[in-house]
Amino acid sequence: MGNNLATPARPLQSQDPTNEDEPPPPLPPQQLPLSPLPQPPPQLPQENQPSTCEICIEPIISPTQLFKSPNNDKCGPHPFCKDCMIRYIQAKLDDNVSKIACPALNCSQFLDPQACRTLVGPQLFVKWCDSLCESAVMGFPRSFCPNRNCSALIVNECGGTVKKATCPCCKRLFCFQCKLPWHAGFRCEESGEFRDRNDRAFGVLVEQKNWMRCPQCQHFVELIEGCQIVKCRCLASFCYKCGRQVYQHWCTCDSTSMCCVWFLRIFTVLIGVFGVLFLFWNTESRKHNV
Repeated sequence: MGNNLATPARPLQSQDPTNEDEPPPPLPPQQLPLSPLPQPPPQLPQENQPSTCEICIEPIISPTQLFKSPNNDKCGPHPFCKDCMIRYIQAKLDDNVSKIACPALNCSQFLDPQACRTLVGPQLFVKWCDSLCESAVMGFPRSFCPNRNCSALIVNECGGTVKKATCPCCKRLFCFQCKLPWHAGFRCEESGEFRDRNDRAFGVLVEQKNWMRCPQCQHFVELIEGCQIVKCRCLASFCYKCGRQVYQHWCTCDSTSMCCVWFLRIFTVLIGVFGVLFLFWNTESRKHNV
């Protein structure tokens, strides 16, 4: 029998050729999202913090002397002392400036009179409001009552040409164009030629009777009834409604005359059509007779 010799056991070696004693490779760097740092809110000047007036360049010691803008969302907190603001508004009103701008640099806002009412006082506030009203009516035609005891301002806000007007204060009639007492039946250039009361009475009669002046000889003409196109003694034809001289037997100043014009045109066209048909019928009848 052969002898079986036991061989000593050998330690098993790892199949991985890498060395276990070496450290693992470092991980690749990762970029983490960075959030912006919160910014601190803007600090507004405190009421007890002293500030400098931008008009007089003097420190405002007392908080009660600081002018606070009523529209901080548009105008911003500008440091002004109340005395400087009162003098600033007074100077602007003396220069006939109704819309007063904010005195701050690079500020395009305007001061509110109602918000500054307690600051400027009642007298300056009324002056400010009067200046705003006067600037508002500057774009409208205006006149003053010729009555010496009235002299009220009358504004034409409705537009159009106004001649005869009534003063709302003294209830007297006057001409809005020439700014003189009402001259019934006469033009503005003739109103200064009144000699006595008879001329005034005649003018009132002309207005009551609705007489019209001839545009050629300047004499008054009365129309009792009939067509609006009248003929004066001077042989001039004019429209009794608008007073303009016409060279045809109609005027386009109203809808009635326009109806007459269209009726005349339609009637003329119909006559022409019937004339053509009559000639055609006459020609055909002659052919049949031959």
